[in-house]
Amino acid sequence: MKFIESRAFTAARAWGALDIANMNGITVRLHWTDRPYEWHVNDGEEVFAVMDGQVRMDYREDGQTRSVVMNTGDIFFATVGAEHVAHPIGQARVLVIEKEGSI
Repeated sequence: MKFIESRAFTAARAWGALDIANMNGITVRLHWTDRPYEWHVNDGEEVFAVMDGQVRMDYREDGQTRSVVMNTGDIFFATVGAEHVAHPIGQARVLVIEKEGSI
């Protein structure tokens, strides 16, 4: 068993991660960041849950860029091929569930 206080987690670099579980090739990782990621497309589905802080999620849909500000407790589900980028507003901690080895 593991108990993790997500608000206390920090990393030495932006998007540093704490590996929580690998369930038959699906990883669960807690990330700390204070910097944007990069535009990317996952090769599988992704669940992105804000555990602490705020994150502006930009995504492209129907040729247009859209943005949503996510607060603690909010969840973003990226389908296969969904182009997106996360921009933390200050520091944020994010739980990411995705296929092992995904971007």
